Amino acid sequence: MRSDARRVVVTGAGIACAAGDRMGELWAAARDGRSPGVRRPELALDGMPGPLAAFHDRLDVRAELGREGLRALDRTGRLAAVAARRALADAGWPAAALAGTEVGLVLGTMFGSLRTICEFDRRGVSAGPSYAKPLDFVNSVINAAAGQTAIRFDLRGVNATVSGDLTSGLQALAYAADLVRGGRATALLAGGADELCAESLYGFHRLGLLCGAGSERAVPLGRPAEGMVLAEGAALLMLESLASARARGATILAEILGHGSAYDPGRGAGAHHLAAAVAGAVRSALQDADRPAGAIDCVSLAANGTHLDAAETAGVGRGLSRPGPVPALAAKAATGETLGAAGALQTLFAIESLRNRRLPGIPGLDPGAAPALAAGGGTSTLEGSTALVTAVGLQGKAAALVAEVAPQTTDHDRRA
Repeated sequence: MRSDARRVVVTGAGIACAAGDRMGELWAAARDGRSPGVRRPELALDGMPGPLAAFHDRLDVRAELGREGLRALDRTGRLAAVAARRALADAGWPAAALAGTEVGLVLGTMFGSLRTICEFDRRGVSAGPSYAKPLDFVNSVINAAAGQTAIRFDLRGVNATVSGDLTSGLQALAYAADLVRGGRATALLAGGADELCAESLYGFHRLGLLCGAGSERAVPLGRPAEGMVLAEGAALLMLESLASARARGATILAEILGHGSAYDPGRGAGAHHLAAAVAGAVRSALQDADRPAGAIDCVSLAANGTHLDAAETAGVGRGLSRPGPVPALAAKAATGETLGAAGALQTLFAIESLRNRRLPGIPGLDPGAAPALAAGGGTSTLEGSTALVTAVGLQGKAAALVAEVAPQTTDHDRRA
């Protein structure tokens, strides 16, 4: 059994998401079947119709962060900084406490500052190197958002960026948990952030993964798979050792019990092999958590309305390999595909659902799409305390994480 110094707990969360900035808002959106996607005809480009996209247009960054230092932050950096500020406040870490503790940051991101990178390249190619903006260059590296956020909030601990396709956010949580379990960190913000821009929309359009002109929402586990709603956002969890949380009297929301990952060397080319990778990640997470498959009370899927859904659900079924369907939810029906932020958002959805003892439905779900999972179109009752969270990448990556809700969160009023 792990000592309190090696047990990893969640003590707060910060969200900046188009579908809502508080976990209660996001869960209500899922419960009510609301989709964050809005048609953006001004972004139609080279055969791509006005895409269905979820920009966080309501976010007032100046009100959140103040005016000072904003010029150095691009969109991804601003999303990450807002989520960090909210997570620190939710976890009860004032600036004075941060000054005396090495709190770190592990940020997952699929593209980093893609818009800035593309703008820097465009200026350099079209106008010449001397016309490229120096500030754009600073933000063109993948770890810019993590570094800028750490500087802004005086986070003096480990600073790392994880970029692993659609699994980035969940992998960031796993890496942060390992740092605490290994005694290399006491407290870290962990999760992810990704901006939404014309370049990312066009890239996913070229891959044929966006909702078509006839769709007004993404339908995870829908048949046929009609595509995703791409969204921007950031979500960070405060992870710390149980000993640290108890010492400062923090509210413990959940415990990260274990995690696992696997890879399909065929890079996702065949659904069967990708499902095998998902199954391997699930088994590895259960082993790391020291929990049997029967201990899992719900699954928080990464399903986003694309072909990946079928491989993910098949892999989860094989990985759990237990009689009877397991309750499942798909957070991206409400949030859209938030890329790097998705892992933390899925984990928060699982925590909130177990806390509420209610499972949000998946609007438009095909009941036969996932026979090993119990998912419905409407809200249902949920019992238990332990969740499995999964993620699947476009290039064969698979990740899984096991979390257990703390008993005292039953009546906790979430502020995130």
